[in-house]
Amino acid sequence: MFNPVGDHKKRSARIATMKVDPAIISLLKLDPSNASVSSAGGGGMSSASTSKITAKLQDGSTMQYFMKTGRGKEAEVIFEGEHASLNAIHHVVPTLCSKSFGHGKLEQSNGMSFLVTDFLNLSSRGSSSSGMTLAQKLAKLHTTSAPIPEEYDKPHFGFLASTCCGDTPQDNTYSSSWADFYANRRLRFILEQSQKSNGADKQLETLIEQTCSQVIPHLIGDSHLNNGNGITAVVVHGDLWSGNAAKGKLPGMTEPEDVVYDSSACYAHSEFELGIMKMFGGFGGSFLNEYHQLVPKTEPVDEYDDRVALYELYHHLNHYAMLGGGYRSGAVSIMERLIAKYGSDSKSEL
Repeated sequence: MFNPVGDHKKRSARIATMKVDPAIISLLKLDPSNASVSSAGGGGMSSASTSKITAKLQDGSTMQYFMKTGRGKEAEVIFEGEHASLNAIHHVVPTLCSKSFGHGKLEQSNGMSFLVTDFLNLSSRGSSSSGMTLAQKLAKLHTTSAPIPEEYDKPHFGFLASTCCGDTPQDNTYSSSWADFYANRRLRFILEQSQKSNGADKQLETLIEQTCSQVIPHLIGDSHLNNGNGITAVVVHGDLWSGNAAKGKLPGMTEPEDVVYDSSACYAHSEFELGIMKMFGGFGGSFLNEYHQLVPKTEPVDEYDDRVALYELYHHLNHYAMLGGGYRSGAVSIMERLIAKYGSDSKSEL
């Protein structure tokens, strides 16, 4: 006779005693007889499964790790990008996100890939926290110059790996120009993704081209920002809506702190981070006040709101490419307003 309660207990017991794949054992240098896998919540991608690895170390202490697994090429790309993203952020602000230990292919599950990071114990929303605030941590992240990529002599905009915003793989090819990067690697790129998902759209194509060739040079052109001095490339989370920020404890923390996860990092203009934060809300005016006391708005300050809207545009387009529906109208509204204000007949090479 089927007993749902008893069956659930049996399944839970089997999960709790699952052996850790040899690829993970090798990566983390664990004793396979003292390591097990159990289920864990959260995923960050539509097709990911999540687990908690618990291991007893040689010194007798217990360590927990967080593991994502997924099938196929999509999972490989997502995990490689998230690994690089987490460690780029963690290197600058170790208390802001988990450290990633590595990614690769599982040995005993054909076609399955994995990502292993620090285990993050999340706290309930509204719980008290210690340490630096989210605004302070992001300010430190956004005022630290990006590293110089190999084969270059100065920081560039882009990233060392493809990253995924949602399930969209992004082109992070380096560029010395932020305006060029945003026009070509974000807006024109996401138009191509949208056309694959939603079909040809002449109006959208025209508006994006006008935004790239007319608005971007006038609003975020390299010779326009900071009185002609340009901007410094910094690490951004890249997908920082309120659902990717919380309070929690990383290894070594005694009390919960403000933390982030599911990052889609790149080296960018710091204000690019604010586009998706504004789009979905959840951070509030007090956050921005504290943040901008530490990270002054880029000059010209009176164009700040329009720059943030321009950066928000990418996320409307990305959500339209992934999900369709009403995100198109939000993108069209932003572009029509910015083109009316900054557009001209003069063309740019962007």
